[in-house]
Amino acid sequence: METLVLNASYQPVNRVSWREAFCLVFTGRAEIVETYADRVIRSACEVFPMPSIVRFVRRVSYVFRGGVKFNRKNLYLRDKGRCQYCGERVPSNAFDFEHVLPRAQGGRTRWENIVVACFPCNQRKGNRTPDQANMKLRSKPVRPKYLPGAASSILVWTDDMPLTWRDYLQSVRYWHVALED
Repeated sequence: METLVLNASYQPVNRVSWREAFCLVFTGRAEIVETYADRVIRSACEVFPMPSIVRFVRRVSYVFRGGVKFNRKNLYLRDKGRCQYCGERVPSNAFDFEHVLPRAQGGRTRWENIVVACFPCNQRKGNRTPDQANMKLRSKPVRPKYLPGAASSILVWTDDMPLTWRDYLQSVRYWHVALED
């Protein structure tokens, strides 16, 4: 069972296990907003309602202190799902993790050296730098301070989620849905 986590302003920030949510509540960092009607947590002497939605009681600024986590999903979000060489949109499950300075030439796997690339561009570049391959990067890779949509991309309403989450997640969809002409 998962629990929806809201910030102090009732905006969704994450999904965590019920155990993590219970620890947040038990230590006083969060409060229960909604519970699962048919689920409880039993200890040796007490019975607690299982949280479905919890809310941080204070503003939490330390969550992103270390910056945005380096992973494939966040890299894809940073580069807006486009190959950084040809500009074509690349499906999230089919992009290549491209080292601008190849590892064979001392390049490291970090925000400042990795970009999204389509398979043909990655193959064309090979084990060379963009200059050596006569290719141009569309944007310089940087470590993002914040990725708009990173949290909301994992917090979009689906039918398998508890109904109590709907009101909070629909508001996320409202602000992040693509507008048509």
